[in-house]
Amino acid sequence: MSDLFSLQDRVILVTGASRGLGYAMAEAMAAEGGTVILNGRDRKTLDAAAAKLKAKGFKAEPAAFDVSDFAASTKAVADIVKRHGRLDVAVLNAGIQHRKPLLEWENADFQRVVDTNLTACFVLAREAARAMVPRGQGRIIFTGSVMGIVARPTVHAYAAAKAGLAGMAKTLAVELAPKGITVNTICPGFFETEMNTPLVQNPEFNNWVKTRCPLGRWAKPEELGGAAVFLASKAGSYVNGHMLVVDGGLVVMM
Repeated sequence: MSDLFSLQDRVILVTGASRGLGYAMAEAMAAEGGTVILNGRDRKTLDAAAAKLKAKGFKAEPAAFDVSDFAASTKAVADIVKRHGRLDVAVLNAGIQHRKPLLEWENADFQRVVDTNLTACFVLAREAARAMVPRGQGRIIFTGSVMGIVARPTVHAYAAAKAGLAGMAKTLAVELAPKGITVNTICPGFFETEMNTPLVQNPEFNNWVKTRCPLGRWAKPEELGGAAVFLASKAGSYVNGHMLVVDGGLVVMM
């Protein structure tokens, strides 16, 4: 049973992995034997994250590029394949948030969020598939959100992008499955991450999360790691086109 969740010798790209949910997933996958390539925009922060994993005896390396720079993303995947000979798993997690009442939104704000949270995932999934198809195997995992299922005010582009990710994962899942590649989406609920710091520090919102979620608390980033390991490992080999909601039961409670 122990090898069911093993990621030994797997080459894994995790975008947005210098901190938060991306780092937590990268750490969990590295702990199962995977070689994780951590992506982020800031090289210094990224180097520190990779060094932290290496200090634990894990295999990790940084890959600094902006996922919204599509040429850079394409080159980064090609470089990984050139360096390692393959890419087994792509965890496409990088994302940004923009919270404003509707009438305060600029078109550029909407486009920026969609480019980073949705279009960048399409580009990286396509390039990952280029590496995976010839080998007849691979796993692509998107980080979606419960905001792609239910809604809150002010996060219009974020919710649209996350709902779009879930839809795109399904089309990719049915197209790539005959090539041996599965595509799934993890949908986190409310996690205590840097992106959510303003919400955690807002007493009213903090209390709302605790009363709205059946488990009565925010999730810790490390609580998402197991979902990523499951979908990337042998244990998840027949899971395809699925939305795995990790939210403490929030979306199922009236």
